[in-house]
Amino acid sequence: MNTMKSDVVIIGGGLGGTQAAWTLINRGLRVIMTEETDWIGGQLTSQAVPPDEHPWIEQTGCTAAYRTFRNQIRSHYASLVKPELLQDRYAYDNTFNPGNGWVSRLCHEPNVAHHLLQSWLRPHVEEGRLQILYHTVPIHADTHGDAVTKIVVQNRITLEKSVLAGAYYVDATECGDVLPLAGIEYVVGAESRSVTGEPHALEEADPADLQAFTVVMSLEKLDAEAAADNKPIPRPDSYERWRSFHHEGSPYPLLSWWDTKPNATHDFRKFICLPDDVDPMPLWTYRRTIDASQFQDGMYSGDLSLINWPQNDYSIASPVEMSYEERDELIAEARQLSLSLLYWLQTEAPREDGGAGYPEFRLYGPSVGTEDGLAKSPYIRESRRIQALYTITEQDVSKELRKAQGLGIRRYEDSVGVGHYSMDLHTTTKTGRSCYIPTMPYEIPLSALIPMRVINVLPACKNIGTTQLTNGCYRLHPTEWNIGEAVGHLIAYSIAQGVIPRSVYEDKQHLKAYQSELDAAGVQRCWPFDGVE
Repeated sequence: MNTMKSDVVIIGGGLGGTQAAWTLINRGLRVIMTEETDWIGGQLTSQAVPPDEHPWIEQTGCTAAYRTFRNQIRSHYASLVKPELLQDRYAYDNTFNPGNGWVSRLCHEPNVAHHLLQSWLRPHVEEGRLQILYHTVPIHADTHGDAVTKIVVQNRITLEKSVLAGAYYVDATECGDVLPLAGIEYVVGAESRSVTGEPHALEEADPADLQAFTVVMSLEKLDAEAAADNKPIPRPDSYERWRSFHHEGSPYPLLSWWDTKPNATHDFRKFICLPDDVDPMPLWTYRRTIDASQFQDGMYSGDLSLINWPQNDYSIASPVEMSYEERDELIAEARQLSLSLLYWLQTEAPREDGGAGYPEFRLYGPSVGTEDGLAKSPYIRESRRIQALYTITEQDVSKELRKAQGLGIRRYEDSVGVGHYSMDLHTTTKTGRSCYIPTMPYEIPLSALIPMRVINVLPACKNIGTTQLTNGCYRLHPTEWNIGEAVGHLIAYSIAQGVIPRSVYEDKQHLKAYQSELDAAGVQRCWPFDGVE
């Protein structure tokens, strides 16, 4: 096998891995990064999920690099906007939203995000500081004592194996795949209330109870003339299965406009599809990435939207603890669910204006970089999670619990970043639970990024020290980006000072010096308010 050496080996080219790599090479270190697909950027790109962001994102609450990224996304679209819109807020107060989607203030196309992230890394690749191995996954790890000494990876297309060796390793995979290979202590699935003390935890732990995952699809909305000539996709093989599928306790089929209300298992809400000037949350505009009415004629033939709805959440099983071959089979089933949703939309879905079916919808591949219009990779919400020096729990972030005690934001002396999102738990595979629990804005403690035992492996995404519940608010785009940056700076500091990451946390002088480097790099570590209303 070919052996490749570098200062740092990053396994997984998702959002956290990409930002760890970008940070490390800008700190003068050499990096090898693997990526399972041929696109870096993870949930923002290959998984086709527009950025889920908090309400203060335009003013505060993210790293300087993330803000630069957002500004550059808007700059990309500026030349495409209708001239008359350039004179109002779309161009000049930096709040232009390409899709006018209501999930985010910056709903944009995944391919645009990918090209931008590539432009950040390309010079470093060309100069040899960064090597990216695409279509590559980890299959084995060697350890000595409490350190990893090498990781064996394999190209899933050519089947060629390589040995990667470095001083430090970063697990930035979507499922925390390095953890079991290296024997790193981890938690998966639902914890018990007796262990975490969380009011919304299960009475008994269930490692097999994980959140639904989703194969996102990109759709284009055609005008009436084009829709008249548009044919439905071929009827998916699994269509009847999904057409008749009901979640336990629900009177409504999965392929319908009905879903459970947040935090309720027997109370339901009805969605609409297209805007009607009454319902503020139609599904079509939920994750719409292009509002064609904002752009110059000929730029887009119709609106574009990314379909990541309750109806294509796959909750039968989770890919996390599976082999790669088993994952492939499960993901193929989830793809069938998404295609079944589209077939239902095109042929049977009740319309607000009467009748059935939306022939104006068709798959649109360019936004997601595929021929079939389905995302390159599934959006896997929940990963294996390290047993960390500190585990973030519901009590640290819940707005209800903290306000009841007269408390605001949970402050950490070792904070390395900030974020905010509700604890969003999608339907789980065993108990069928879901929840959407309001939270305080939160900080990211360094101690949640450091494994209890292993000294040279760090997490860089949703595999940090959270619980299943708090993963639901720490897994979103700005937070994962921040985690990647913080880990990159931590490794660079540790190498420069000749210490291990745990020592940076335990030694107050090292901690302060490391945090000063974060401050200098524009990594916001605390909120400018206390969160108490």
